[in-house]
Amino acid sequence: MNVDYPYRIDGRGRTAQAGDDEYVRDLIEQILFTVPGERVNRPDFGCAVLQLVFGPNSNELAAATQFTIGAALQQWLGDIVQVRDVRVEAEDSSLRITVEYVVILTQQQKSAQFTRGAGA
Repeated sequence: MNVDYPYRIDGRGRTAQAGDDEYVRDLIEQILFTVPGERVNRPDFGCAVLQLVFGPNSNELAAATQFTIGAALQQWLGDIVQVRDVRVEAEDSSLRITVEYVVILTQQQKSAQFTRGAGA
C-alpha cells in the first residue's frame, strides 16, 4: 500500500492510497519541498528549494538549484528512480521545477512539474 501525500482520509474513512506512479511523484515532491532540518530524525533530508523562492532569482541560481535537486534525488531516491534531467526556471518570485526520470522497477520514463512561489 502506498500512502497518498499529503496525508488525508479517503471517502471510506481510511488512509488515502496512491497508485505507483503518483506515489513516486509524491516522493519527489517531498524531497523538493522539505527543508533540511525540518524532519527531526532525518535532519539532512530534503533540499533548500523553498528557501530559494525568497532569494534573488537568476540563471546562476537556477543552475545551482538544478545541481542541488539532482544530488538530493539521487541520495534519497537512487534505488527508486534514475533522474534523467532537472530543469529549474526562475520567473519573478516563483520557481518552476521539471524532473524527468525513469522508474527503475518498471523502466517507464516519467516527467513531473512542480511550481512554488512566494505566495504559494
